[in-house]
Amino acid sequence: MYVAGGHQSEIRLTLEVSVELVNALLEGEADVRQILSEGGFSRSIQASEASLRRLTTRLKALTPLIVSLPDLDVETAAKLVNEQLDDLPISPSIIDHDGIGSHIHWTPSNATFDDQVISDVLMALAQELCDDGTSRFGRCGAVDCEKLFYDRTRNRSRRFCADPRCASRTHTADHRTRQKTN
Repeated sequence: MYVAGGHQSEIRLTLEVSVELVNALLEGEADVRQILSEGGFSRSIQASEASLRRLTTRLKALTPLIVSLPDLDVETAAKLVNEQLDDLPISPSIIDHDGIGSHIHWTPSNATFDDQVISDVLMALAQELCDDGTSRFGRCGAVDCEKLFYDRTRNRSRRFCADPRCASRTHTADHRTRQKTN
């Protein structure tokens, strides 16, 4: 539920949800409805199974782009996002529904749920590329983990994905290495 007009927290939430969806899809364990619902996409609860299947297919098609963000320069990432935006039926309007307050929907009111979500994701990516480039996208620093993360920290210090085992495993291994050298 990306909200335009400088609402950085909503943009970042949309990007975190996008990365979570991509990680789940790559692992083959994606409950798209649940991830979207927990991430603030209120309309996901009523979305049809057909729309969720279409969304899953479209997210899988976007996965290579999102996975590549940590390695791309801004110009290349912008070109790829623009190519995706060219295919969307974007028609912005201000909407107030489900008690979440006024926000921008990028698609017409009769758009499918999957069009709405893909538009939100791509518009959030576009805004992020303009604001911070690709610097907030990264890969987990744990050995044997390739999951992505979106770094919301002020100093961009995040090193690990959302799985707490990755940070714990790495910190434990580092501690044991230090103990052996002492």
